[in-house]
Amino acid sequence: MARLGLPSLVLVTTFSLFAGAPVAAASPVPRAEHGVLPAPANAQISFHHTPTGYQVGTANQHESRPGLSIVKMYIADFVFRVGSPEDVAAAATMLRNSDDRIATDLYRKYPASITDTASRYGLTDTKSAPHWGNSTTSTYDSVKFLEAKKRENPGDLVLINLAQASPRAADGYRQDFGTAHLPGVIGTKFGWSDDHRSYHATASYGVDFSVAAQINGTADQLTETAHGAFETGAAPSPLPLVPFGADGMWEPIHGLAQGFDDALQQAGSSEVFSATDAAEGARRDVESGLLQLSSMLPPQ
Repeated sequence: MARLGLPSLVLVTTFSLFAGAPVAAASPVPRAEHGVLPAPANAQISFHHTPTGYQVGTANQHESRPGLSIVKMYIADFVFRVGSPEDVAAAATMLRNSDDRIATDLYRKYPASITDTASRYGLTDTKSAPHWGNSTTSTYDSVKFLEAKKRENPGDLVLINLAQASPRAADGYRQDFGTAHLPGVIGTKFGWSDDHRSYHATASYGVDFSVAAQINGTADQLTETAHGAFETGAAPSPLPLVPFGADGMWEPIHGLAQGFDDALQQAGSSEVFSATDAAEGARRDVESGLLQLSSMLPPQ
């Protein structure tokens, strides 16, 4: 008997066990009031539900705010597309560890990276600056970017590396706050101001959603704000229980599973990975991503 890969095993098991049964969405459920997410005036939140295209945010979700380390996603995306193997490996480390030194080096080498990524994905609220740390973006743009990555290639290196963010950043700051605490999150990019108090931001994705939040305040305040914008109980409309087999219901899950599977194969054969000392680490990290993906599926 042929050995099934983890994505196939997960999906075959799920299909056979849940045919005809209602399946709850894995995403957090926005607590929208008149089409707007509730949040303090100093905060900004955006949310996108992948299967339905439902998008909601705070009234100020298009406001271009300090990009912090969130813009490292845009730098990395450009480097992953055009950079040398060494720079690709550096960009991966930059995302996982939120390393400012690497960001500075890469932005010096690829000064058009933020502008190019913003243009490529229609991130109209994102503005580059001579120093990457002074660039601005919005939660709306962060979510739009993550959703584009999921559609374009669910196994994209940006997504893979966000799913493997280190517990502490290169400067020692903990990467465990904001939208990362919402249910169903697979990967997160974290950002904060140098004083560790004035500004905090996160951009996260799950199998069937992307969400981002920013606040002029502390990490704990951002976490509290993120929790306050979403329901903690049963899912009301517009994200009700979806009948199994509904058109497109499993496309995000299958696509993400296939993307992780493809990336796993790449980790063992690609010149990009084999050219670095991180080849085995990349393989383990992608396997971990697959396990995280399986945990997003409905329980038995």
